[in-house]
Amino acid sequence: MKKQTAGRDMLGEFAPKFAELNDDVLFGQVWSREDKLSLRDRSLITICVFMGKGLFDSSLKAHMTNAKNNGITKEEMAEIITHAAFYAGWPNAWAAFNIAKEVYAGDSTSELHGGMFGMGEPNVNFAKYFTGNSYLKPLTKQGESAVFLANVTFEPACRNNWHIHRAANGGGQILICVEGEGWYCEEDKDPQSLKEGDVVVIPANVKHWHGAKKDRWFSHIAVEVPGENCLTEWCEPVSDEEYDKLP
Repeated sequence: MKKQTAGRDMLGEFAPKFAELNDDVLFGQVWSREDKLSLRDRSLITICVFMGKGLFDSSLKAHMTNAKNNGITKEEMAEIITHAAFYAGWPNAWAAFNIAKEVYAGDSTSELHGGMFGMGEPNVNFAKYFTGNSYLKPLTKQGESAVFLANVTFEPACRNNWHIHRAANGGGQILICVEGEGWYCEEDKDPQSLKEGDVVVIPANVKHWHGAKKDRWFSHIAVEVPGENCLTEWCEPVSDEEYDKLP
């Protein structure tokens, strides 16, 4: 996640220690433990706690904005508040909806991403290998044929870790870009800009990563090329410093 500076921006001179704890401990250490709990789930929990405590100031609006950026759609936010209403109270739900309507103004179901195949579900099983939120829509069933296809959608700035599609023979992966704009990068090579209609053939045993551009959603169909002794070796994340150097 991006480094939080709200504490220092608002209270740096008045309460420097509080600002430090807010930016470096709460957000820098707790929120950043994405290998334990995703940013999306942390946003969901935080919003429910705020509702339960009856806190409807600018902080809740900021957290709802973060929730939106962390992949919670307008429809999901409405369902979260509706569910929490039975525990946090009906008036609290009304107050939360008033804030949510501001945050999600202009969003609509038709604006969901993923191209003609749709976004699918949050990619929770592989979340630890992604920076940011991704979504998975399988297009074939595992074992149904020799080739497995899935539509993968990345929120803005989301990317997967460096990884290698290992194979003794054959193998590799093909990406078919279906919506938005993204990046593909092989180790020791310049990154390749991607848009709808582009196709990337990834050889086996080549270290690489792919994901969305900073301000664009991105979806591609991932095709697993059949081969012998195929497996995916996940490596280190693409650092913010490395990613931020991209145009």
